[in-house]
Parts: sequence; C-alpha cells; structure tokens
Amino acid sequence: MQSYYDIFNVAPTASADEIKHAFRREIAKYHPDKVAHLGREFHKIAAVRAGELTQAYKTLTEASLRADYDAQLKSGVAAPANEGTSPPEPEPSAGGRSGFSQDRAGASDLVRKAAVMRFRQAANQEFGQCEEAPVQGFDVMCVVPKGGFFSRSVPPRILGRFVPQVDAAAVKEGWAMASRMKRDDQRDLCVFIMGPAVAPAGELGRAIAEQRRKPVPAGVKLVMVPVNTRTWSAHIPNDAPPAAKVLLTRLQSG
Repeated sequence: MQSYYDIFNVAPTASADEIKHAFRREIAKYHPDKVAHLGREFHKIAAVRAGELTQAYKTLTEASLRADYDAQLKSGVAAPANEGTSPPEPEPSAGGRSGFSQDRAGASDLVRKAAVMRFRQAANQEFGQCEEAPVQGFDVMCVVPKGGFFSRSVPPRILGRFVPQVDAAAVKEGWAMASRMKRDDQRDLCVFIMGPAVAPAGELGRAIAEQRRKPVPAGVKLVMVPVNTRTWSAHIPNDAPPAAKVLLTRLQSG
C-alpha cells in the first residue's frame, strides 16, 4: 500500500521543500491541459489523483498533521494514499532535462493506458472483435479478419506499441521486435508506434528508410506508422495497408 511519502517518491525524512518540489512535479502530470485529449473516464482518474496529491501535500507540510500521520503510519493504521482507487504509480522526476527528455520522463502510466485503450477500442469498432494475443514488447496485437472491405487481399496483422517518445530509437526497437516475432502465416505486419512526443518527420522518415533496408521474413512486408497520441496525427506511408488507414481515421474521429 502506498503512503503519502510513496506517492511523492520521497523518504519519510524529506524536508518541506523536498515535498513541495515533489508535489509540483507530480501534480503537473494531472493538470487539465495534460489530460484534455484523453477519455472522460481518465479525466476522473486524473481528478482523483490530483485530490490525493493535494491531501498528501497538506498533511505532510503542516507539522501537527504530519506528526499525527507519521504516528499512524508507524502503528499501521494510516489509510493508504490510493484507498478506493487504482491511480497510476508516480514516476521519477525529469530533473533539469528539457525538450523530448521532459516528455519521456513525464509520460505517465495514465497516458499510456488511455492511448492503448483508445487504440484497442478503435480496432474493435472498425474490424469487429479482433483476435488479440500478447506479443512481447507490444501493447496490442490485432489480426484483422478476412472478408468484407479487405476480401481482395489477406489483411495484415496490426501491432500497437506505446512509447514515451516516438523517435529514431523507438522506430529501430519496434522494427527489430516486429521482425523477430514468430508467426504462423504470411500476413504483412503494420506497426503503430504511439506516443505523446514525436520527433520531426524528417528524422522519422530517415529512421524508417534505414530499417527498410534490413531483411524481413520472405514474403512479408513490414510497415511502420508513427502516431502522436495527443492529436492522433500520423506519418502514414504511401504503401500502408487499407486496414491501417481506416484504423487511423477511426482513431482521429474518436
């Protein structure tokens, strides 16, 4: 069970200044501007989390309240910080880093869960209940069913992977994992690399072009689609399968 110290990722001996700094760092992750693009259910989770952080801050920065809380914590009767809820775990501070590094450090589990849920729901709405199976390194794997709009060709296997930062390194890592994936058919692979921070199009284009020069299983084409989960805009290649394009349209309209 988390204590108030745990949710700030500080020691029980932390000073008031340390707690204040940790509070500002954590509460910023749940600011309305940070979760505006997420679903309504995640707005509620963010509001609950912000309330917990505020209560913890008030308790730990007022001497008498903190003394009472520490005594209760020592005796084992203090209520856990996340009682009745299931909020995401706090993340390490971004420190003095800036730009994409701040996005990488600040991307919370809340954002990941929201993006993955939206992706899965969009796939199910567009293709029907997709067959899903755990694939190491990916959050979602959907085998698009045959027939209907995709009856003229064998539809691809679609994979979704959430990363804090969609950049050349993420492209390389995702491509390598998809290439090594064991398959029992010759379906093409379409990999959506999703995240709240996206590198410039030129960098992504060069990274994808470099990976395309590497060998893949015979008869299988691998296509990668970098996606910004803040806007659901994407760098979609011209040879992306129809299933990828209709899924992206569904994501953007949701």
